Amino acid sequence: MLPVALDAMGGDNAPGAIVEGAHRAVAELGVGITLVGRPEALADLKGDLEVFAASQVIAMDADPASSVRTMKDSSLVRSAELVRDGAASAMVSAGNTGATMASALLRMGRIKGVARPAIATPIPVFGSTPTILLDAGANSECQPQWLVQFAQMGAVYARERYGIVEPRVGLLSIGEEKSKGSPLVKETHELLAADNALAGAGAKFIGNVEGRDLMTPEVDVVVTDGFTGNVALKTLEGGMKAIATAIFGALGGLEGADDAVGALLPLYAEVDPDNHGGAMLLGVNGVCIISHGSSSATAVVNAVRVARDLVEAGLVDHLRAVVASG
Repeated sequence: MLPVALDAMGGDNAPGAIVEGAHRAVAELGVGITLVGRPEALADLKGDLEVFAASQVIAMDADPASSVRTMKDSSLVRSAELVRDGAASAMVSAGNTGATMASALLRMGRIKGVARPAIATPIPVFGSTPTILLDAGANSECQPQWLVQFAQMGAVYARERYGIVEPRVGLLSIGEEKSKGSPLVKETHELLAADNALAGAGAKFIGNVEGRDLMTPEVDVVVTDGFTGNVALKTLEGGMKAIATAIFGALGGLEGADDAVGALLPLYAEVDPDNHGGAMLLGVNGVCIISHGSSSATAVVNAVRVARDLVEAGLVDHLRAVVASG
């Protein structure tokens, strides 16, 4: 397998935590890593890892589109080009999400027939496989046909990443009844309910689902527009963090607190984003993993693991086949 191109300059903890994660990934996973970034910033960190020089860094708060157009020697753009040129099997970045998406789209290109790429994010479910939420922020405004395609791609992703034989697809709405929701949701529901809508993806449409269903084992893939999906994702992240902080804070100083905390840690690990390896940009001609901005070394290891697994599974080829079949 070709090495994974790792944006060494992207993320709040770059380059230290990123490079540490790269070394761990090589040792634990047996994959090759190419660090992409400023050689002078990586000289004391890289060890035996290969460095592909990129002189520019796109800031976390930079405008994605203009940055990718003007900063052609940025670590993000060069990572995407390595995949495009067949020098890397996948790209991983914890940097600017919009710029990561734009770099992958502009340099790798779309899979033929894909209307819009979508960000597929795993939502943790206690004791079960995660729920795939897409779009989680790539397209703030969508058309019904795009959401149908998101459902098809999300089903393939759920099957290849989590081994779900017949993924159950739900449409995010404000009620389970097909009459509920915005005009976009209603029209999408009608399209997804058609007999052949998800047949090529080997999936089953189960109708509308609500926000409360995202962290339950009742659905495998939840489809929505990128604006709604991103709001839902950030609400869940904030809610889980607030609850965890409150619980651990309330236990502090209580008798038996150490035992209680020890019992809760495995549950916390299930929802810790560092353990889920990031999101994937579905619909581009290559594997692109978007890790969260505050990624630790552990998060980098898991993101590289996901990239490796999806490359080995031939995910992009499977997506290409499903999109071609309509």
